[in-house]
Amino acid sequence: MGTRTKPRVPEPARERASRKLSPPRLGPRDVLHVGSAGLRSRPMRVFLSALGIAIGIATMIAVVGVSSSSQAKLLQELDKLGTNMLVATPGPSMFAGQDTKLPKEAPGMIARIDGVESVGTTGDVKESVRRSENIPKEETSGIVLKAAKDDLLETLRAKVRGGSWLNDATGRYPSVVLGHVSAERLGITRPGAQVFIGGRYFTVIGILDPIPLAPEIERSALIGWEAAQSLLGFDGHPTSVYERSADDRVRAVRSLMGKTAHPESPSSVSVTDPSAALQAKAATEGAFSTLLLGLGGIALLVGGVGVANTMIISVLERRHEIGLRRSLGATKGQIRVQFVTESLLLSGLGGLAGIALGGIATLVYARAGDLPWVVPLWAVTGGFGATLVIGTVAGLYPAVRAARLSPTLALQAA
Repeated sequence: MGTRTKPRVPEPARERASRKLSPPRLGPRDVLHVGSAGLRSRPMRVFLSALGIAIGIATMIAVVGVSSSSQAKLLQELDKLGTNMLVATPGPSMFAGQDTKLPKEAPGMIARIDGVESVGTTGDVKESVRRSENIPKEETSGIVLKAAKDDLLETLRAKVRGGSWLNDATGRYPSVVLGHVSAERLGITRPGAQVFIGGRYFTVIGILDPIPLAPEIERSALIGWEAAQSLLGFDGHPTSVYERSADDRVRAVRSLMGKTAHPESPSSVSVTDPSAALQAKAATEGAFSTLLLGLGGIALLVGGVGVANTMIISVLERRHEIGLRRSLGATKGQIRVQFVTESLLLSGLGGLAGIALGGIATLVYARAGDLPWVVPLWAVTGGFGATLVIGTVAGLYPAVRAARLSPTLALQAA
């Protein structure tokens, strides 16, 4: 006797009706497709809306990039020139109207300090430097005449752009080396020209490259120590003593320089670190950039308002689409995700365009000013992150508004 299969009992209609239907889920690819549909259908509106975001991000990236590039240039110069140079100069006098002088033995005494590697010396000579004897003596063009010793160039780590530096031979005769600023002011571009100093002509034997750590040398005309004494009556007292020491000895050397240079009156010696000015400049390079960053942030917010306005108009124009999708089973959450995604894509496109424009602007500036091209990673990631945040905020209200549309009313309005 075979077994009988039990006949299948139809499911009651009431039970079928009570079964809860679950809407289909949208995968990442589906979300990207529906979110980009509105952008693909209105390319000109997308371009204009993303332009505000792009301008804001480009401004911020360019400001940070230009500031960072300039700062990198200064740091490169510091690495090349070193931060281990100190300068001893006469300090204020204890008596009003009386000038202080460094002893003639000061350079040699400073050279004997433990850790000092090289010493260079200059002394001010009270004579004007003129292009010719026909120019009035009062017209100095801001050029200072200095006597210099042979080792100054090595201590400053300076380079001669053209010609040669002073040596034992040329330092005894009427020859002069010009700082690059002095050469420009005198209209001299190459060695061989002559300048009028102290009633006679001196031959220009060299022109120096810029010296960021010693800007006073850039505006000077340098003659040999012996020539200054024999030809111009220089008294032989140094005005500035430059020294290079080991990096780990800079602080100790600085504490000893005043006492060593002038044992009888250490307080009359001023010791400075010329690299401190460049370090401060590098540290404050971005101070003015704060204002421009604020303007870029305002432009970014204006761009966000433009995105929000575009999304609201998009919701109003696409009510029929929203109603149709809702009637076919799309949930409110899926509608919200669609419009937030569209807003994010719109802002993201503007952010990417702004990063590219800001990077290009920084590159052009860096190439024009012979600077390293530096765009900090934090500025790129932070700027792009800001666009995504603004895109999310700008798309929330239109997305919520779209999700609240009744399918029936949306279809009727269409």
